[in-house]
Amino acid sequence: MRNKLFIFDSHSHYTDAAFDSDRDAVLSGLSAQGVVQCMTCGTDIPSSAANIALAAAYPELLTAAAGVHPETPFPPDDYLQTLREMAAHPAVHAIGEIGLDYHYESYDAPQQQRILREQLALAKELGLPVILHCRDATGDMMHILRDYAPLSGVMHCFSGSPETAREVLAMGLYIGFTGVITFKNARKPLEALRSIPPDRLLLETDCPYMAPVPYRGKRCDSSMLRETAAVMAREKGVSVEEICRITAQNAARLFRVDLPEN
Repeated sequence: MRNKLFIFDSHSHYTDAAFDSDRDAVLSGLSAQGVVQCMTCGTDIPSSAANIALAAAYPELLTAAAGVHPETPFPPDDYLQTLREMAAHPAVHAIGEIGLDYHYESYDAPQQQRILREQLALAKELGLPVILHCRDATGDMMHILRDYAPLSGVMHCFSGSPETAREVLAMGLYIGFTGVITFKNARKPLEALRSIPPDRLLLETDCPYMAPVPYRGKRCDSSMLRETAAVMAREKGVSVEEICRITAQNAARLFRVDLPEN
């Protein structure tokens, strides 16, 4: 079954230090697991630059996104111009990972909102999709997104309600699910998943984080997406092969990348 799968991991972090000891071995082994493409996301200026270099080294497998994550404390004053220049690289197909994260008590909501708005405006200017992160900040996130809708992009690692999912879809966004949907306490994301049309779904790992069951607690990589795909397929009433094919086509359409023939 593994060799029949056709997987696009729409959200990964392959420049993370968790892969420093065996990055090339992991990436070189993904095609044998049915992984045909991965979007590797930036979280700040250095990681965005590293992702671009990595994607350039693996042009058949990796596509890059450049962006500043909400947990990045103080991006350089010229970060927008740097992102604009990065976005001109042929490996870059999105602005991300960007968004809001109010999980920790030290969060600075006004700064996060300003940086999100600036990057949303940049993505609009450049005609690039956005990869959105939202944790404990749904109200403010939706308020900001309404100002920029319609949007091209994905709400990554979705954990909201079916009602929020409907509004996200109405804005033009796709919705991505990680290995969280394999967890025993995944009632809320599964409820949302059931309400989303297949042609707006994306599969993602967020690796090296969010490893699905039965790998929970271990370092995640894109080969583990078959477990997430199995749950998504079950909830949508299709085969694993079909959900992988559909979500790969969705990601390729969103990020404007070519896929190998299936």
